[in-house]
Amino acid sequence: MIVRAVVNEFAKLRRLRVVPVLAVMVIGVVVLSCVAFTAPGFMDSVDDPAAQPWQWLLGGMALAVPLVSPVLLAVLASRQVDIEHQGNGWLFSQTFGLTPGYLCRVKFAATGSLVAVATLVQSALVVVLGVLVGITVDFPAEQWLGYTASIVVVNLVLFALHLLLSARIPNQLVGLGTGVLGVFVTLSSIGMPSWLTHFFPPWGYYAVATPVDASGGGMVALDPPYLSLLVLGTVGGAVFLAATRMFDRQEA
Repeated sequence: MIVRAVVNEFAKLRRLRVVPVLAVMVIGVVVLSCVAFTAPGFMDSVDDPAAQPWQWLLGGMALAVPLVSPVLLAVLASRQVDIEHQGNGWLFSQTFGLTPGYLCRVKFAATGSLVAVATLVQSALVVVLGVLVGITVDFPAEQWLGYTASIVVVNLVLFALHLLLSARIPNQLVGLGTGVLGVFVTLSSIGMPSWLTHFFPPWGYYAVATPVDASGGGMVALDPPYLSLLVLGTVGGAVFLAATRMFDRQEA
């Protein structure tokens, strides 16, 4: 049943213009990440390891992701659920044995997979553009891959949160407003001590995942607490499952 339900959700995605929204997210992150190309002296230092061109791009992406992702993930979740609210889709799905909680889990599986792919694509595109502009210094693969994996986790947890919020509150302006508020929380978290950002999940974890920081005209490598991000993903998944099962009991 779940395979058929996921296939049905993918069919809905074509009508909901989900891919264009994800494309906007990818393009927005890539463009803002590559603002470093316009910095004075950047193009003259693409072959200078001391100038750390890859780290500057990574730092740009660490700022671009929290600026773009929270609002667009809220939009994605809203579009997934609003169609069910407007067309009485919750009741219609129940006639086929799909409870509201089950349907939420299916929506997360379908759209969440696209969110993960989009996050990987935006990271890869920044790398490709860095190569195209002529960066020849050693690529910090471990640092880059660690940040990319961390952002996949944070994006999925945030998407799950918005999916729950949109499912329980028919007024989708609430979810969208929360997405806008999330941008301010995220940007505020960037300037907080690392221990304090842990108290603002999931938005604060964009700052927790930050792998580099500007200091003294250069970039300093940070040591992101990957265990904290793993805990976020585990707890976020458990909360999502528990909440959707509550949806099932409430609608029974």
